[in-house]
Amino acid sequence: MEFELFGYSVGKKRKDELRQTGEVITPESYDGSYLLETGGVFGTFVDFSGAIRDENAMIQHYRSMSLYPEVESAIEDIVTEAIVLDEDRKPIKLNLDRVNLSETIKTKIYTEYNYLLKLMDFSNKAPDIFRRWYIDSKLFYYKKIDKHDIKKGIVELVPIDPIKIKKIRKVEKDKAVWGGAAPFSPVRNITEYFLYADTDMDSPFPTSSAGWKIAPDTIAYGHSGMIDSATKRVVGYLQKAVRPLNLLRQIEDAVAIYRISRAPERRIFYVDVGNLPKQKAEQYLREIMNRYRNKITFDAGTGLIKDGRNHMSMLEDFWMPRREGGRGTEITTLDGGQNLGQMEDVMYLQQKLYRALSVPVSRMSEQSGFNMGRSAEITRDEVKFNKFIDSLRQRFSSILLDILKTQVLLKGLMTEDDWNKIYADISFRYNQDSYFTELKTNDILRERLDIIAAVTPYIGRFFSEEYVRKTLLKQSEEQMLEINAQINREQQRQLEAQEQQMYQQMLSGEEMPPEEEQAPEEEQGPPQ
Repeated sequence: MEFELFGYSVGKKRKDELRQTGEVITPESYDGSYLLETGGVFGTFVDFSGAIRDENAMIQHYRSMSLYPEVESAIEDIVTEAIVLDEDRKPIKLNLDRVNLSETIKTKIYTEYNYLLKLMDFSNKAPDIFRRWYIDSKLFYYKKIDKHDIKKGIVELVPIDPIKIKKIRKVEKDKAVWGGAAPFSPVRNITEYFLYADTDMDSPFPTSSAGWKIAPDTIAYGHSGMIDSATKRVVGYLQKAVRPLNLLRQIEDAVAIYRISRAPERRIFYVDVGNLPKQKAEQYLREIMNRYRNKITFDAGTGLIKDGRNHMSMLEDFWMPRREGGRGTEITTLDGGQNLGQMEDVMYLQQKLYRALSVPVSRMSEQSGFNMGRSAEITRDEVKFNKFIDSLRQRFSSILLDILKTQVLLKGLMTEDDWNKIYADISFRYNQDSYFTELKTNDILRERLDIIAAVTPYIGRFFSEEYVRKTLLKQSEEQMLEINAQINREQQRQLEAQEQQMYQQMLSGEEMPPEEEQAPEEEQGPPQ
């Protein structure tokens, strides 16, 4: 089957590139695209400048948040758990085991996938790419092809700043039709495209016509999957940490100010001014203050006497006039803050920030090390964190699947209809660096083997071998066939090795063992 891609016809053109719906309800995409409605009851609706400015400001805020040490530490834990580089330098491997294709086609798809990873320099930049997708909540790649020969496939993958490109959905509606108490407009066509403008945050897409329209097949687009219910915009995983981070910054500033202002131990001078009038009393107090401010020092190098004035701040010392009838001149001290070591409020907000980022709070403490015991001893937070990493990986794989789809279609390995039949069975295998995963797998296998050992005497009476393998060992039919084939091959290799050993013994003239020298039927037969 032939199709059209990137505006180039690779065979039979589709009848209509627009989706003709004819429905009353406008379908939702939930991918953060901007809706542009034309026709219908309200005419044309354009909401670009304000919404895009808000979204760009949000992305910039995410990037500024990632520079704070607490957020940076949490992001580093997430990235290092999600992307693991091993010896073959392939953090994400393509898995086509469940795809119903010939081995030849699978081999070609594997080859094209490895080629795409090299275009992205994925073996070296995978952590940076994943980190950029996690912080910005979006990731865009421009698929550059050779216009003279599109069957060469993708020749370059160019990353695009999410601030400079937006996805647009243009919905064309028919004239309003009165049905009941209010009119409604059936949806006639829906067009999707990307709008690119090489601009900054101050003037983002001032009108709907600004920028360049790009076909949706030309851009590889992957987002976080988190949609704001109010604005229907894609939000990042850092959105949950905005408020805890702001509170943490405020409380840290308050603690720092309090410590600076309450840390020194101040002196209080009570100066007896007698019955002096107010002006005379103030003048007398200033003279006393200036007298104590004079600091006379002797320079042994030059032999000179210096009169350096030490200007004291009111944060350091207090000068209080005292009238006649009270006690005389007195100097006392004002103690500094006594609770400067209490940081419970700061620690609480730090823990709340880590929980908002779905990172175990135990990783925040430097004293808590990783438990290398059984998987049953792993904390519940680590289990939740492992599941959160799996969900991130599944979301991130969508952009790799989009790029792979374009490549196999351009190369002619399959048609678009064939791809739609198999893409749900395509999966990606990430390298595992979590010791918890290995412990959990070993514990599950150990428990299953213990159960198998307990029911082995009853196989053939109460349980069948197939029931044990499917129910207790959780082996699928494909795994059972593969394991049976492996067992047969191993038995065949053992028989061949025994025959080879017997042949070598015959050549060397060694005496054969008694049990192998004669066959059992010859021993039971009559003597010759």
